[in-house]
Amino acid sequence: MLHRFAVLAVAGALLLPIPAPAQDAGAIISARDRFHPVVARNGMVASQEAVATRVGLDVLRRGGNAVDAAVAVGFALAVTLPRAGNLGGGGFMLIHDAASGQTHALDYREMAPAAAGRDMYLGTDGEVDKAKARYSHHSVGVPGTVAGLAAARERFGTLPLADLIAPARRLAAEGIVVTDDLAGSLTARRKRMTRWPATAAIFYRGAADFAPGDRLVQADLARSLGQIAADGPAAFYDGEIGARIAAEMARHGGPMTQADLRGYKVRWREPVRGQYRGYDIASMPPPSSGGVHLVQMLNILEGFDLAALGHNGADAIHLLAETARLAYADRAQHLGDPDFWSVPVKGLTDRRYAEALRRQIDPARARPSSDVAAGDPAPYESNETTHFTVVDSAGNVVTNTYTLNFSYGTGIVAAGTGILLNNEMDDFSAKPGVANAYGLIGGEANAIEPGKRPLSSMTPTIVLRDGRPFLATGSPGGSRIITTVLQVISNVVDHGMTIAAASAAVRVHHQWLPDKLFVEAGLSPDTLALLKERGHEVQTRNAMGSTQSIMLIDRADGRVLLGASDPRRRGALTAGY
Repeated sequence: MLHRFAVLAVAGALLLPIPAPAQDAGAIISARDRFHPVVARNGMVASQEAVATRVGLDVLRRGGNAVDAAVAVGFALAVTLPRAGNLGGGGFMLIHDAASGQTHALDYREMAPAAAGRDMYLGTDGEVDKAKARYSHHSVGVPGTVAGLAAARERFGTLPLADLIAPARRLAAEGIVVTDDLAGSLTARRKRMTRWPATAAIFYRGAADFAPGDRLVQADLARSLGQIAADGPAAFYDGEIGARIAAEMARHGGPMTQADLRGYKVRWREPVRGQYRGYDIASMPPPSSGGVHLVQMLNILEGFDLAALGHNGADAIHLLAETARLAYADRAQHLGDPDFWSVPVKGLTDRRYAEALRRQIDPARARPSSDVAAGDPAPYESNETTHFTVVDSAGNVVTNTYTLNFSYGTGIVAAGTGILLNNEMDDFSAKPGVANAYGLIGGEANAIEPGKRPLSSMTPTIVLRDGRPFLATGSPGGSRIITTVLQVISNVVDHGMTIAAASAAVRVHHQWLPDKLFVEAGLSPDTLALLKERGHEVQTRNAMGSTQSIMLIDRADGRVLLGASDPRRRGALTAGY
């Protein structure tokens, strides 16, 4: 169910912001009438959890800007959405500063500890010890979230950090009402999380589970939030919190130390940029693969008339799958932390390279992934996660994706902190050529090295028109994040959908290996049959992604904000005023 909370209601005529593509006008109008976005004039927040959305909206109403609100949402989600919101993980933030017209990329991805090594997860038989890589103290990367949120506020915010943390601290201390969604997710992960006494003491009631309507109090987390509010990120990296995290690691032989925490640094990076059918694209650069391959795939697809092919017809899905197959093959070969590996960003995002790849696509037949290797962009060179998006009255935009990796990360809480720790080390190539938990293949570019940041698929993205933000979006979903963001953009630009319709539409995904075309339920049997006839191994999967998107539409009577939370996840909320 789409959430529709806003002060301002507008007529349906507002909801098509761009010229209709050349296809059946009746079908477009029908889709427009079925899916209505949230509408507002002054500010808007879209997140995966309703309480956190309201926290951010309250910051906007009190005069904070988009960055202030985003920081408050980031801290609040650590309390209200503990499976993905976090202090013990990391992520990526894209910020558009309306005053300067510039878009900035903030990398607060986790880092490998100094004692990490490329063979740290290999057993005596040379195979990957998956439990060690995913569910142990050895799988924890040095967290970046606290440093990242503080850095964004320091550079672009207007309100004191303590004021932005206060709502999260209050929610942790007073408790949150357990929703059906939270209760179900905790019950589903009881076996993994109750291995750790500090985790069990917070998220379980002995042999009983929390039930919907119960109150979950996180007293240790409230205390940690209070320390960060008082002393800033130093409390996390160089104070009592860091000492407790380091002690938790030492008790279990984990490689991370407080020296690793003290050495953590965020990186301000230049966004990856591209164009698509007259729109400018700004997205996240490496160590995220998201922006590079989003732009690469849009470059390839621009050579096809997707509007004429119709939305989610067999022809259009085939082209998207073949495009993704090529891009994900390149991802396995070329993408890694740019501080350690020379990533050919310019070559991968060059339009001439896209033309060369486009010529490899047979419009009538799927190409086996075994026949597809990473391309050579050199001649052109001159996963459980959550996303939120914020826009303020001045036109500042924040789109942010952050994560613990798996749901609840390792499931390990550092005793006395209330902070769940990530298992992002699994995003490295534990053994080059071997798939990670999301089926993604990695190579030397993403091998484990001390201080290195693991490759990610997170794709916070801003689409601009004439230099002004037009659409901000992003999603969780592991390897499916990039294709999810791609389809939202295409749904709006190619098919004239409202952002609500674009968010709700059936999604598909291909990632080179495994050689399967994953589809959500909802495609017609005829379409599936045509795809199979073309050689695709089609497999129906659970819902893909949870986009949180806001569009900015300039009209004669002023700017209108149109937002939508993906209906695939319960509890999400877009709200504006």
